[in-house]
Amino acid sequence: MSKTISPLAPKSYPDMPAIDGVRIATAEAGIRYRGRTDVLFVSMPKDTTVGGVFTRSKCPSAPVDWCRRNLEKGSARALVVNSGNANAFTGRKGAEAVKMTSDIAARAAGCRPSQVYIASTGVIGEPLDASKFENVLESCAERATPDGWLDAAKAIMTTDTFPKVATRTVSLGGVDVTINGIAKGAGMIAPDMATMLSFVFTDAPIAAPVLQALLRKGADRSFNCVTVDGDTSTSDTLLLFATGGAADRGAPRIALPSDRRLAPFRQALEDLLRDLAQQVARDGEGARKFVTVRVTGATGTTSARRIAMSIANSPLVKTAMAGEDANWGRIVMAVGKAGEPAERDKLAIWFGDIRVAVKGARDPDYDEARTSEYMKRDEIVIRVDLGLGRGEATAWTCDLTKAYVEINGDYRS
Repeated sequence: MSKTISPLAPKSYPDMPAIDGVRIATAEAGIRYRGRTDVLFVSMPKDTTVGGVFTRSKCPSAPVDWCRRNLEKGSARALVVNSGNANAFTGRKGAEAVKMTSDIAARAAGCRPSQVYIASTGVIGEPLDASKFENVLESCAERATPDGWLDAAKAIMTTDTFPKVATRTVSLGGVDVTINGIAKGAGMIAPDMATMLSFVFTDAPIAAPVLQALLRKGADRSFNCVTVDGDTSTSDTLLLFATGGAADRGAPRIALPSDRRLAPFRQALEDLLRDLAQQVARDGEGARKFVTVRVTGATGTTSARRIAMSIANSPLVKTAMAGEDANWGRIVMAVGKAGEPAERDKLAIWFGDIRVAVKGARDPDYDEARTSEYMKRDEIVIRVDLGLGRGEATAWTCDLTKAYVEINGDYRS
């Protein structure tokens, strides 16, 4: 965890209301860090449903394997997250550590191990000593409270410089329900779901298959639009838990994704996921600028997205942002290398509302002084129109500074 808070960090944090049935506690288990919390324990009531999406890495962590298997049952009672050790690329010892963790958590929560969801973040390749959870999780279960969302977000941080939280309240069938989310992520961030760790909770009574459908679409429009460095983690996990507590207040039980009453909830969930995803980009390791890339006029949505990510992932584009250099030549390069339909002489490029290039050449009205002043902002918008169709997409990223190299050059030290 960095001591220097990102200049792009939020100026304040929202008040996070309680979620019916959710109880939170954090602890210091000494996994890797000293003098800070590194374990999050969340307990949930019976009948809590769950949906999840995970990394597509061919070298997933042991906790990802565990969660994928449990997800088939669609039931959850507890969540355990540790920071400091990813328990990835740890072979049989990794699987044994997950099993031990789930057994300890199940005893603490009074549930089956298969109802325990586990996530780990930190160094890859080092065995996780799960015996450190003995007594710790039991203590967490005894003192867990409905509060502590910000503490929960802090406990799962690694190189993050600030905790990431978001909340929304929305009507479901005329009854207000709450959605709370936390996330961690600053490096090893690239779209392939879920590009970090994020845990979302609601008191809405929604069936597990519906949560799964909501999460897949929502993730595709949020976390899968974020990149910091183009590297997808072995541990990426996004879980959505629904306690169903709002049913006692008259909220309808949602059993089908096509239920029209679900529309406001879907919109609120996607808005919350975008909020968390953008916070991840704002906390990119060493970041000083938050960059939005918008592509329009592509032959289709998929093409637009690939071009947007080509721009957002380009080290040359990102270092130009860090240097406050309006170098649209690097944008052209990134468009051209994407392998998608593009015609040089139809291309137009903007920084903010300043058009710097049009019809394959520099804009005749280009103003260097005005553009240079714009590039000094903390938030930069790059817009590209290909002039070929109606496809469009947006990606969020950050600049690439010397600090990124410093952070990752001694990550294991």
